[in-house]
Amino acid sequence: MNIANISAENTPDTRKLARLIDEGEKHLTSHFQYLEKIEQNNFNKILQAFIDNQLGEQHFSWVTGYGHDDIGREKTDKIFAQIFGTESAIVRPHFVSGTHTITCCLFGCLRPGDELVSIAGEPYDTLHEVIGIGDNYNSSLKSFGITYKEIPLKNGLELDLDKIPLYVSPNTKMVFIQRSKGYQWRKSLTIEDIKSVISIVKKINKNIVCFVDNCFGEFTEELEPTNVGADLTCGSLIKNIGGGIVPVGGYIAGKQDLVKLAACRLTSPGIGEKGGCMFDLNRIILQGLFFAPHTVTQVLKGVSLTSYLFRKLGYETNPGPLDIKTDIVVAIKLKNRTLLEKICKTVQASSPVNSHLTPVPCKLPGYEDEVIMAGGTFIEGSTIELSCDAPMREPYILYWQGGLNYNHTKFVLSKLAL
Repeated sequence: MNIANISAENTPDTRKLARLIDEGEKHLTSHFQYLEKIEQNNFNKILQAFIDNQLGEQHFSWVTGYGHDDIGREKTDKIFAQIFGTESAIVRPHFVSGTHTITCCLFGCLRPGDELVSIAGEPYDTLHEVIGIGDNYNSSLKSFGITYKEIPLKNGLELDLDKIPLYVSPNTKMVFIQRSKGYQWRKSLTIEDIKSVISIVKKINKNIVCFVDNCFGEFTEELEPTNVGADLTCGSLIKNIGGGIVPVGGYIAGKQDLVKLAACRLTSPGIGEKGGCMFDLNRIILQGLFFAPHTVTQVLKGVSLTSYLFRKLGYETNPGPLDIKTDIVVAIKLKNRTLLEKICKTVQASSPVNSHLTPVPCKLPGYEDEVIMAGGTFIEGSTIELSCDAPMREPYILYWQGGLNYNHTKFVLSKLAL
């Protein structure tokens, strides 16, 4: 279908966008086929986990109160553990965000006097107060006597593998590997990148915990961080792995002792992973997981086309249209605050929910700068749904992500007035 047919206006701008979108789809044909192969392999893996664990209708029932003897919760944990190739996993609606799952891993596994090293430069903005970066560090790792270092990026863009031995020592307890770029103009880390980091760290000290923040990354490649040596990984259910239908929650997967420590931080020592009412979400979590590989592929096709379009219009994008997609985000360097706000308004106006609202920059908890966020999503904050956001600071980089349906992305791109 020619995208021009869905545009209400037939102006020179819309005709140009329609032409670029059509050209982009032709240019990306082979790349889309590559993404579909990844989807098939990940779907096969998930379906096999359902079959191997003998998932049944009885696992969709739920219990109340303390959540004792919830066979559905236990089955969900086992299925996630198999998918990630780990000893253990915990999947709970009680995680309020990806930041919360990361925090449980950090506080669960680290103790006063331990050292944490961030491998890929500065972490995502919402983790600054968690770690104790900056002046405000009440209740942070720093306030508990946990020291922190970060390895600067090479040219502000790439991992500096050569510097890992200079920062990571036998006294380091954990290295933190953030897969997605966050609010930075750096390359998101591929599974091969993560494998290289872990190999270097384990040669320094095999007991160092390699912890990967997997938010935005699940099912974008055929392997997950735990398949290449990560001891612990985590993410949010309202991103990739929830398939766009799970309303809340997160997961942690990894070595059994580490998952248990994180679970005790979420609940309490003595309860750990054994308690917690699932609020009738076992079926939705597993159904979302079943949809997830297809949903993620729809997203990756959309961000590839978005990257193509903006590059053709003269803007820098990261990643490029044909680059390996290891998360669901494409960063677009606009260098113009007015244009950034204009694009966000277009995305909001083309959303299925709250299309009548106007996004404006504002201060949000956990962020240093004002942030503008656009996206009328069915689930609040669900970045697997089409949305975009940006910190209001130069060079005004727009972070475009998600898109449950590839056609939605095409529709929004056709409405841009650049």
